[in-house]
Amino acid sequence: MLGTLLCLWLAEWLRRALPFGQTFEVDGGLNPAIYLVVLLIWTVVLRTLSAYDTHRILRLPDEVQTVLSAVSVATLVLSGTLYLSYRGLSRLLFLYFFLLDMSGVLLLRLAARLVLQARKAPRSSEHRILVVGAGEVGCRMAALLRERSWMGLQMIGFIDDDLDKIGQPVDGHPVLGPLQEAPRWVESQGIDHVIIALPLYAYEKLSRLVALLNEMQVNVSIVPDFFPLAYLRTGIAMLGDMPLISLKEPVLDGSALLVKRVLDLTVAVVALILLWPLMLLIALCIRLDSPGPALFKQERAGLHGKPFRILKFRTMFVGAEKDMGMFVEQTADGRHFLVKGKQDPRITRVGRHLRRWSLDELPQLFNVLKGEMSAVGPRPELPMLVQDYAPWQRKRFSVPPGITGWWQVTQRADAPSSLHTEADLYYIQHYSLWLDVQILLRTVAAVIGGKGAY
Repeated sequence: MLGTLLCLWLAEWLRRALPFGQTFEVDGGLNPAIYLVVLLIWTVVLRTLSAYDTHRILRLPDEVQTVLSAVSVATLVLSGTLYLSYRGLSRLLFLYFFLLDMSGVLLLRLAARLVLQARKAPRSSEHRILVVGAGEVGCRMAALLRERSWMGLQMIGFIDDDLDKIGQPVDGHPVLGPLQEAPRWVESQGIDHVIIALPLYAYEKLSRLVALLNEMQVNVSIVPDFFPLAYLRTGIAMLGDMPLISLKEPVLDGSALLVKRVLDLTVAVVALILLWPLMLLIALCIRLDSPGPALFKQERAGLHGKPFRILKFRTMFVGAEKDMGMFVEQTADGRHFLVKGKQDPRITRVGRHLRRWSLDELPQLFNVLKGEMSAVGPRPELPMLVQDYAPWQRKRFSVPPGITGWWQVTQRADAPSSLHTEADLYYIQHYSLWLDVQILLRTVAAVIGGKGAY
């Protein structure tokens, strides 16, 4: 907050010092009430948009995205507030303030992050943690704690009943002893928090362990071993006095679904208004280049795996899809994936240019208008490939397929799409309106560069 107020003061100083705009005639500086309004708006907006949530800002790219979004929203709120109350503020000063605050807040946070990582937390403020269970769940917890070590979370080690593990390091941490010795290690190591990460079959030991720890001054938490069952987003809620752990919740619902649909319609309508002459020209070139229709229709798997017919400009000779089998290969475990090549003989002369600039995708704007697709999302997959999907790969059907997406702007066609479902899941797990906007902007750059498009 002090950094933001300093940026406002610097913006006023720059407005007076730089020879741009009309003469700045505010005597005595900005009204102190404006500083108070900025302080209030920035505090509320940044907290509301999770700019102080350690889970949202753990990784630097996530923090940058969160802060950029929060500062932008706060600036819009300030502009609306000033419009209704005080219209005398210089627009150039307002622009200076926005740019200074955006860069200033990020630099201050980066400096704080570097200081914390360099000195870590002092021993007096360390939160010392003991993990019960050195299996898969325990190792995942250890990895999460390791990422947060600079925040003062220090994992001391595991305890586990597996005699082969006791005394040996697991994932870089020692296995101190069996479960029955948990109180002794809590006492001797000054443990603040015990995290129980036992597999489901070992939970019969849970009640005995918790009974031992209840007599001690230590926090106790449990990690439910439901990872294999969890679909995408999990949550905890209370129904009366009964806790409920959600294994699957909608990725898009309520306002998020409405906002995404508004963005889709906006992108589709504007693009069609601007590009319809180009689309007519492309259709004419296709008809003159080779016999057959200008549009190509094909069944794809959409939201929740529901089939729909995707529209594209035809880039191959009529009947070329019958030879698709020669471009399908198998992985070692028997799953199929499609291999795209630059020298595919089925592609027409015009089609090669359309693919080079991704113009063959333009008719999918009509799929977006119909609600079958989104502007941004996972690529709609061929049903013949979906039938070999593992359960975790089907998570990509939790959102509508898109014309462009995270996979397209990071890898394009240089890698088989069905082997990179992880990129689609990354998009789903990190979905936000800002991420959609970023992907749309990166799509323009990727199309202009033409890398990996064929």
